[in-house]
Amino acid sequence: MNPKPTISLIPATHRGNEVILFRFDYNENLIKTIRKLPEIRWSATKKCWYQPKIQFNLNHTFALIKPLAFLDYKLMLSEKNQDAPNKTPTENRYTHRATTPLPDGYMELLHQKRYSENTIRTYTAYIKDFSYAFRNKQLSEITKEEISSYMLGLIEKNKISGTEQNQRINAIKFYYEKVLGHEKSTYYLERPRTEKPLPKVFSKQEVISIIKQCSNLKHRCILSMIYSAGLRRSELINLKLSDILADRNQIIIRHAKGKKDRYSLLSPHLLKELRAYYKTFRPTVWLFEGQKPGTQYSASSIRKILSIAAKKAGIKRRITPHMLRHSFATHLLEQGIDLRYIQSLLGHSSSKTTEIYTHVSTSELSKIKNPLDDLWEPD
Repeated sequence: MNPKPTISLIPATHRGNEVILFRFDYNENLIKTIRKLPEIRWSATKKCWYQPKIQFNLNHTFALIKPLAFLDYKLMLSEKNQDAPNKTPTENRYTHRATTPLPDGYMELLHQKRYSENTIRTYTAYIKDFSYAFRNKQLSEITKEEISSYMLGLIEKNKISGTEQNQRINAIKFYYEKVLGHEKSTYYLERPRTEKPLPKVFSKQEVISIIKQCSNLKHRCILSMIYSAGLRRSELINLKLSDILADRNQIIIRHAKGKKDRYSLLSPHLLKELRAYYKTFRPTVWLFEGQKPGTQYSASSIRKILSIAAKKAGIKRRITPHMLRHSFATHLLEQGIDLRYIQSLLGHSSSKTTEIYTHVSTSELSKIKNPLDDLWEPD
C-alpha cells in the first residue's frame, strides 16, 4: 500500500489578499477533491492551489482531505498574522478553570497511577477546558467527531502548538480510556507532526563564564550541579543531602522522569564547593533549600539566577536552565564518551532521544576537509 501524500497548508499573501496555499506533489485524486473547497484556485506564479483565507475552514478541510492525505498545518500554528494582538489573553481565556469541576474519578486515578505533579497539573487544566466547552452535554455522550472538531477549533482559533495539542489529546484520552474504561478505538484524533528542533547549547567557554559570574556560592553550586550532572530543574530541586555519594563521585537522582532512579556524575571540583556551601548554609533536608529551612528551592529562581549570570557574561540570546543539561550531553559527546553512557547519565529510555546530540556536536566538523578544497590542491 502506498503511503498517504502530504498537503502542506501555508499562510501567504497573493495579489494583496491573505490566502492559504495548498502545496503537494501532483495527484489527480487530490486535485479533484480540493477543487470541492469554496473559491479554491490554481496560481501559475506560486505553482500551487490556494484559497482565500476568509473562506478557509480547517475543520471542513480536515474532514474532506483526511481519507486521502495527511495535512501538515504546523506553519499555521506559528503564523504571526494581524489577528494575533486580538487573541484573548490567557488569563481571561481560562478563568472558567477555577469553577469547572473535574470529572468524577479523574484526579483520584491520576494519583493512583502516580503521575507526576506537572502532568497532573497539565491534565486537570486541559480536561477542565474540555468539560467547559461541552458544559451543556454529558461527557460520556460526546462523539468522536465532536472531539475532533473541538481540537481543530483550538488549533484554528487559539493557535495551540503541536506539543500542547498532544497534551490535550492525552488528557482527553486519559478520561475516556482510563477513567471510563473505553477502548482506545472509541474515538480518533489526528496527532500533529511535531517539529524536532536541535537542542540549544552553550559552548564550554560560555558555561565557564556563566558560573564565574555567580558571586553567590549557593547560586554557583546550583548552576554547576545542573551542568555537571546533566539534571533537569525538577531533579535539581528534588536532590536531598543523602543523594550525594561523595566517596564515589556520584549523585543519585531518585524518581526522575518515568519514575526511574539513575546515577550521574559528581565533579570533584563541585564537591569542594558543596562542602563550603554546606558549612555556610546548613541545609537540613533538601540539598538546595528555599528561604525557609526545610523547604525546596523554587524552579523559577533557577531560571532567574541563570538569566542574571548569562547577562553578566555577555550572552544575549534567549537562554533556559535546560540548555545546561543539553550542554552537558554535547560536551561529553565531543570528549568521545560513548553515546550509551550519555543515555544512561541523562536517563533517556530510548537511544534515539540521545542521538539528537550527534547533530548538535560541532567540534569535530572543523577538522573535516571539504572535498572542494581537495579539487584545488596543487598536484
